[in-house]
Amino acid sequence: MALLRRLYGRLRLKVNETKSAVASVFGRKFLGYSLWVAAGGVVKRKVAAKPLLAFKRRIRELTGRNGGRSMQDVVERLRPYVQGWKAYFRLAQTPRVWLELDKWLRHRLRAIQLKQWRRGTTIYRELRALGASADVARQVAANSRCWWRNSDREIKRVLTIAYFDRLGVPRLS
Repeated sequence: MALLRRLYGRLRLKVNETKSAVASVFGRKFLGYSLWVAAGGVVKRKVAAKPLLAFKRRIRELTGRNGGRSMQDVVERLRPYVQGWKAYFRLAQTPRVWLELDKWLRHRLRAIQLKQWRRGTTIYRELRALGASADVARQVAANSRCWWRNSDREIKRVLTIAYFDRLGVPRLS
């Protein structure tokens, strides 16, 4: 580090001590990416932990259950952010992370949809209209106030990936 300070000092440049370090590349992040060693000793790129947390925080802001927005409006606000994030981190070599983020995002959207339907009778009617069996619709409607828990159970058979594709929700995977 002293050598770098001296060399850059001759060029009248400053080394930012908080961002710079002489260390292994596996503990560092570069423009939101970090490196990991896969099976066989192959070094691959992944999204660093901090950008993943920032992504989740921003998605939580965009998909809050209190806001009085239609599902289409939520998707319209969500689409540019998800597409931009996907384009920036497209070089990451971690397909499982993308799948997990996709599942989590759809889980949030299902919870929003359930909260918008709100009452058990509305939930039952809407699920039946979407093709759910009477038993599934009844089971979900019976727990009408448990938005998050219900959004990851039987309702996955009705509000499927194809349903969200029709709405225009972009996929990360």
